Amino acid sequence: IGVLTNIGEAHNEGFESKWAKLDEKIKLFKHTEFVVCPYELGDLLKSKLKAKIFTWGKQADADLCAVIQQKEQGTVVKLNYNQQNANMQFDYMDMAAIQNALSCTAVMLVLGYDLTDILNRIKHLSKIEMRLQLVNGINRCSLIDDSYSADLASLTMALDFLNQQNQYHKRCLILSDLVETGKEEGQLYAEIAQLLKEKQLNKLIGVGEQLLAHQHLFDLETYFFAKTSDLIAALPQLGLHDETILVKGARKFAFEQIVEKLSAKAHETVLEINLNALLDNLQYYRSQLKPDTKIMAMVKAFSYGSGSYEIANVLQYHKVDYLAVAYADEGLDLRKAGIELPIMVMSPEPSAFEAMLAYRLEPEIYSLELLQEFLSVLPADTIDFPIHLKIDTGMHRLGFEAQHWAVLAERLVQDNRIKIKSIFSHLVASEDAQQDEFTLVQVRVFETAYQQISSILGYQPLRHLLNTSGITRWGAYQYDMVRLGLGLQGFDSAIPATSTLLKPIATLRTSITQIKELAANETVGYGRRGMLPKGGKLATVKIGYADGYSRAFGNGKGQMLIQNKRVHTVGSICMDMCMLDVSGLDVQVGDEVFVFNEQLRVDELAAHIGTIPYELLTSISQRVKRVYFYE
Repeated sequence: IGVLTNIGEAHNEGFESKWAKLDEKIKLFKHTEFVVCPYELGDLLKSKLKAKIFTWGKQADADLCAVIQQKEQGTVVKLNYNQQNANMQFDYMDMAAIQNALSCTAVMLVLGYDLTDILNRIKHLSKIEMRLQLVNGINRCSLIDDSYSADLASLTMALDFLNQQNQYHKRCLILSDLVETGKEEGQLYAEIAQLLKEKQLNKLIGVGEQLLAHQHLFDLETYFFAKTSDLIAALPQLGLHDETILVKGARKFAFEQIVEKLSAKAHETVLEINLNALLDNLQYYRSQLKPDTKIMAMVKAFSYGSGSYEIANVLQYHKVDYLAVAYADEGLDLRKAGIELPIMVMSPEPSAFEAMLAYRLEPEIYSLELLQEFLSVLPADTIDFPIHLKIDTGMHRLGFEAQHWAVLAERLVQDNRIKIKSIFSHLVASEDAQQDEFTLVQVRVFETAYQQISSILGYQPLRHLLNTSGITRWGAYQYDMVRLGLGLQGFDSAIPATSTLLKPIATLRTSITQIKELAANETVGYGRRGMLPKGGKLATVKIGYADGYSRAFGNGKGQMLIQNKRVHTVGSICMDMCMLDVSGLDVQVGDEVFVFNEQLRVDELAAHIGTIPYELLTSISQRVKRVYFYE
């Protein structure tokens, strides 16, 4: 039996269309007797395969007719199969999960199960988080929460993610027995032991009778416990500190209790970073480049608020060529977290030059004075230390102007302690069609500068000019390298917000602290600036300007999402909280509130207060907990 769950947008890269991708997927089913698929794919599969096709969908002639109705309290699916009618009910509204349940139902029908029996079993299923999360742990640990399931395949993937983390040298796995794998126990745990050896794990903490019985198979630092409660009691004695810990367990072991104990306590307002979306955005820009064009990823300002080593680790693993930071301190933090990629520092301070030399951070040099200061601290026996030259082609912020190019090149030739790694400039308005003539002027100035300097040097450093929007609109000038910044976050001024080419990676959410009923014309907040003229319901939520939610969002300019409905701010934004008009909504204390996500985008919110996405993203304070997830 083959099961084709959907043909969506995932993994489109490398295919001319999703239908070309479907043709490749169909090849997987060449030797199957049955194929279960959504109704809209049925005719195509029948034309290409000899298998019997079983379809599900809302159409009356589908083998399993399933009409999905979403209600406030969940989802009802009205089923018809062989003239049998039945209802399938879920207390959630996630369409992907519901469609997976329909695929499962269809497979069981093909296998001959009775529809009533299927429904009795499916109603016991609960929606689970099918993703792993990276959060800050206690005692300077990083914690990877993958506690929803345990099988050999997902363990392998989780260990690969663990090995992407370079911030600590020690890597620890907390693992439960693997149940219902179909493998004989001795064989299963021998395979796991070999896997941990291959992944170079430092420590294993095992929970369960099976792991206890097979502990002799593991050749590394180990601790074993019969029950989850035994491990929790022993946690203070295990001395977990300065390490990356992967928590991987079958649901019956309730490892969420361990995650709770090991997680650093934090403010309930959370910024979630979708690493899958980050990689999709990276792949999109790679698809716009020639195969030999390098990528410098901009991770300055805490990766635009998204994180430091957490983002850099992913980019390093997926083989970007360079990283760029604003100041030396940012680069030092990345080096201390195990990042080995070349790092350019865009605003190097002379007081940090010695540290930059020690940590192999490459300065941007933008003036003769800065060059002289750097040379003054460079040891005499240094050879070919890499630096980057910034050319001012029209931004008039930093960079060498034309009258300095020849003098600069002559000085560089005279000193073999340094090597020019790249020559670059910055486009002023690459996204703006009205400024295209000026952009072309910048291109000509840059090419003239590069030619003059490189001809004196006698070699050709890397060239880079394009930023995120430049990659989109000026691909002819990608030269040797491009600098990718906000595009990784899912925003590109040259791509319409309605486009699906990019995916915003960040979701900022908080929760309701208190709910009040207000009479008509009662005032709200500092200065009595807020009011519900007709009275109504007010919710106070746990985010304020100290978290990075700008005071400009006060008095109705700000919007948030509760129960997929937009609600407006009331009164001034406070330091640690703000108030929302939730009149007409059935809300409770503790309910989730989205400050921004894919539906309420950062660029839209920025436009409401006359700013740009950069400012909103980089304003999110460090007290806001960051959670990184990978599906």
